Amino acid sequence: MASLYNHYSDIRRVLQKVLVMFSIFTLCASLFYLLAGCCNSLPLDAVDSIAVKQSPQLFYKTYGKSFEKNVSNCTNGMLAPAPFITSLEGTSASESENNHPGKDWTAVRRLPQALILGVKKGGTRALLEFLRLHPDIRALGSEPHFFDRHYSRGMNWYRSMMPKALDGQIVMEKTPRYFVTAETPARIHSMSKDIKLIVVVRDPITRAISDYTQIISKTHNIPSFETLTFKNRTIGQIDSLWSPIWIGLYAQHLEKWLAYFPLSQIHFVHGERLISDPAGELGKVQDFLGLQRIITDKHFYFNKTKGFPCLKKPEGSSKPHCLGKTKGRTHPKIDTEVIKKLKDFYHPHNLKFYQMAGQDFGWQ
Repeated sequence: MASLYNHYSDIRRVLQKVLVMFSIFTLCASLFYLLAGCCNSLPLDAVDSIAVKQSPQLFYKTYGKSFEKNVSNCTNGMLAPAPFITSLEGTSASESENNHPGKDWTAVRRLPQALILGVKKGGTRALLEFLRLHPDIRALGSEPHFFDRHYSRGMNWYRSMMPKALDGQIVMEKTPRYFVTAETPARIHSMSKDIKLIVVVRDPITRAISDYTQIISKTHNIPSFETLTFKNRTIGQIDSLWSPIWIGLYAQHLEKWLAYFPLSQIHFVHGERLISDPAGELGKVQDFLGLQRIITDKHFYFNKTKGFPCLKKPEGSSKPHCLGKTKGRTHPKIDTEVIKKLKDFYHPHNLKFYQMAGQDFGWQ
């Protein structure tokens, strides 16, 4: 009887060991699949953190294209470290260490070092999209309107809006309303006295018509451009307080900025040339920001249908990238007499702006 009892005890111990081993195996398998799943659903913050713990070139060399694919999947169309990935290809870890000794490879959120201030309907969206090609630029895609609308939320909120960036990368954002808002120069100066400011300017008459075209696309029953242009059309008195006209008084707005920043910290992008020669204008912006000229002619082609330059097909994309449908709208035909009145009105303002900016933009 005792022998039978011992036999059953041995069987029970074996079963217990099998059960323990099975539980350990199940736990290990679960952990493995959990970790494997995380690689495909890695949050953007984690990607930023992991990717830059060590030399990014070494990380990319080790993990290769699978990491690039995961980053693309993880970001869901948001601004991801794609420029970071681009900059790693063809670069060895030893080259990185030689070029950037002691560099901190941890991505953090920082306040911007450059701002696109304006002007509305001048080409700010195109400029931002083009600059995003540069691996040393990290740009916020949306317009935060911090210095003109949300200043009361504080700098910590503003910083939290910025994309993470590596040491040496330039963080920037664009809000076209900044250039014409009276309070913004002092507020930006209190954040950074050394910040670099970019203003895209365009013939103020063309800009005004483009502005009006956007207004009527969103609101119905708007009076004609000709009607809104004048306070009194009989005597030809221009309504300089009507927003589409007022924004084009560039000299008036620039005076407020020059009270806080030297002209050397402000770069003017020629809006018309940004369309006709995007690589040329981008080259000047890269010089202004102290960056290597990486964005060149090879990145652009002209879309005759839209009348705007587009970015050539990026690697991994099935088609080229053009600006949205709202860009390149057909402008309404404006009475030639009204155009002449506006040229006469803007002429002295333009000449003053040329003098202040140290550049003749050639608007007739």
